[in-house]
Formats: sequence, C-alpha cells, structure tokens
Amino acid sequence: MSRFVRHLLCTALAISACAGGAGAQLLGQLALPPVGVPGPVSNLPVTGPVLQDVLGSPEVRQQVVRPTLDRVQGLPQTVADAGPSVLADLRKMRLVELIRENQDALEADDRGQPARRGVLITIDPDLASLQLASRAGFAVIAQDVEPALGIRLVKLAVPSRMSLREAMRKLRSAVPQMQVDYDHVFEPAGGSLMPLTAGLASLAGAGSGRVIGMIDGGVASHPSLAGAAIEQNGFAGAPKPTGHGTAVASLLVGSQGPFRGAATKAKLYVADVYGGSRAAGSASAIVPALGWLASHGVQVINISLVGPQNGVVARAIDAVQRRGIRVVAAVGNDGPAAPPQFPASYPGVIAVTAVDARGHALPEAGKAIHLDFAAPGADMAAALPGQGYARVRGTSFAAPLAAARLLVAGSPERLASEARRGSGRIGRGIVCFECRIDPKMVGVK
Repeated sequence: MSRFVRHLLCTALAISACAGGAGAQLLGQLALPPVGVPGPVSNLPVTGPVLQDVLGSPEVRQQVVRPTLDRVQGLPQTVADAGPSVLADLRKMRLVELIRENQDALEADDRGQPARRGVLITIDPDLASLQLASRAGFAVIAQDVEPALGIRLVKLAVPSRMSLREAMRKLRSAVPQMQVDYDHVFEPAGGSLMPLTAGLASLAGAGSGRVIGMIDGGVASHPSLAGAAIEQNGFAGAPKPTGHGTAVASLLVGSQGPFRGAATKAKLYVADVYGGSRAAGSASAIVPALGWLASHGVQVINISLVGPQNGVVARAIDAVQRRGIRVVAAVGNDGPAAPPQFPASYPGVIAVTAVDARGHALPEAGKAIHLDFAAPGADMAAALPGQGYARVRGTSFAAPLAAARLLVAGSPERLASEARRGSGRIGRGIVCFECRIDPKMVGVK
C-alpha cells in the first residue's frame, strides 16, 4: 500500500494500527470517528511520485477519489494506465471517502467495505433463530417476502451504540446457525449516478417478446429511448433518472439514427436501487429488485454494479438462476490487483470485462474469480439524460452489450460461437464487437 493511501486512511479514520508497518491490514480495522475527518480531497497531501502524477490535477483527484455523480466517462486514461497497485490503492481511497461522506448512513464492515449503518440482514431465518437474536438485543426492522424467488429477507436492527463489526460478532455468537450478513453497498462499475432534472423514460413501445432487466440507477428520457418499451420501479425510494442508468439502458435498447443498442426490440425493466444516492444500492435493495425482475418474466438481467461477496445477494442470485434467468455482471474497474468483485464472481453469473476499439482489454478492468466474455467498453458513445451522447469508458458499459447479445443469442454457448479474438484477458472472446458506436458518429468529439 502506498504512503499516500496509508496517510489518507490514518487521517480519515484515526486508526491506531496505522502507526505500524506498511503491511498492516488497515481496512480490516476501519472506524468511523465522529470528529477529525479530513477536508476536501483537493486539500489532502499526495506523497509518492506515481500518485503525484496520477492525482496531480485537482479535477482528476476529485473524479477518482471522490467521484462526482454526473459523469459516465470512467477513469481518465492516465489513471487507467497507472498500474494495478495504484488502481487498487485508489479503490481503497474511494471507499474510505464514500463512507466518510455518508457517515449517517454508512459504516465499514470488517473488511473495510461500505455497508448500511445499524442494519444486518438475513434470508429465511427460522423462528427460533429470530427469538435468540431478539434476546441478544437485535430487533426485526422489516420482513419482505419475495414470492418470485421463494425467499424471505429479514432486516435486523443493531443494538444501540454498537458498531456493525461488534454486532456481527455478537449475533454470530448468539445465533451461530443464522446465515447473516452486512447490508453491503454496491457501486456502479464505471461512471456515476447523479440524479438529474430530465424526466424518467417511460413505457412507449410494445417490445418484441424478448424481455431484459437491469439493476442500476434510474433511466432518463432520451430520443434514443423514445420508442422503447421501458418500465421502471424504485427500491430505494422513487426511481430517479441518472447518467449511469441512462447510458446502460441506451446500450441495451436505444435507437436513434446511427446509434443503436444491442437489443433494440426488447422490453426493458429497470430496477433502480439507488434513488439517486451513492449511499444506497445496498443488498437489501438488490434482493427485492431481483424478485421484481423475476416476477416480470425477464430472460436476462444486467448488473453493471460491483461490491463485496455477500451471502444474502448470493442466495438471491442463485434463486434467480434456478428460474432459468441469466445474470450478466461487470467485473469492475479497479484493476487486477483489487479483490474479485461481485456479483460477477458468483457461480453461474456471466462475468464481462471491457475492451477498446482495437480489441485490447482495458488495463483498469477488474479480475473476477472467473471471466466469461469481453465486450466494447471504451472509445464508444452512450446516451446522456435528456438528449445528446457522451464518450463512455468502463466495464459498466461492456456488460449491457454482452447481456443484450446473450438475450438475442439465447444461450452462453451460442454467444461463445460469436466471440472473436482480442488481446489480453478477455475470457472466451469479445462479443458484440460491432455494437460499439464511434462517438464521432453521434457528434461527440
């Protein structure tokens, strides 16, 4: 870990272990002090020549460490080319900032991953387990039955003045048979989620019989989506249009002049798990989102989000797959030295990485436990909320192209037969390579 990242972690979280050696596992000991958090990223010192080069620009610093939520361009090229160790360090910095900026809502788990403060979640607990949890001080906040998945999600309130990590240890000790996890927060795998003033895209067409779903931010109205059959539902409040969700949707079903998504005739169901907030997007929103999509007969679900391994999400993903629904997910953009990301790394999920216009794997693409396909994820355009297009970059935008082609092809085996060769780590090959829309074709410089 670089000296800069150690400095930021020590300053932001006042971790006593930071005084130790450089190999200390800092993120496993994160705390959230009520005072002493650092000021804006632009005021933080940068040490080390590599990070000085990468974060020399205040704009780049802001975008990488504390990303604004109105961008879809992905990492700047200088950051993408910085190397695996720098990308992994930047990921840790970004997560620290996300928690620091949302201390009322988020807290770090025992691995430094952001999770909803004051809540633990479990699926299908029996009555005896819930009684034992109650005796240990854990009250049931909510119980949500997902008929389409055949599971019941239960939220438990953490006892007052107890950290998530302390609560997890206590609950596992009191009820060892209960399968419980943190309510982890998942991030967009490239781009952002800023809620915008544009209206929501709405049902305008009938679709062709093919049905695809996406779990993301809300989708804004756009000329390329004017004739699409789109239905949206919110799982973190009312759905709100976002840049990231709009870009992903356009790559699935958009159509305007030279711009075409990869499954233009399909009906699209959008499950907004953010409600416009990066502090949302948690496991307890993703599970009912999966249930809603399954209940509407989707054949493929695209998830351009990344997060840690979560037992509750894993159970829900497995339930979806048992219904014959294919799940496609992005591998993330934190480089091959970062931990494998989920849900892309779950068994059966189609894990997708990204390539550029030359068919070269993006250097910032993450390393999942398994990798199935690559698709275009750079040197390409996607829709902006309201009107116009933007140049996009990231595995977020490769995944929907692969998901759309899987929908049309009908099976991973048929999709593999379409794959072409490329360079770098690309799984079974590049799919939908011809789906990349050159930004110049839609007026983007």
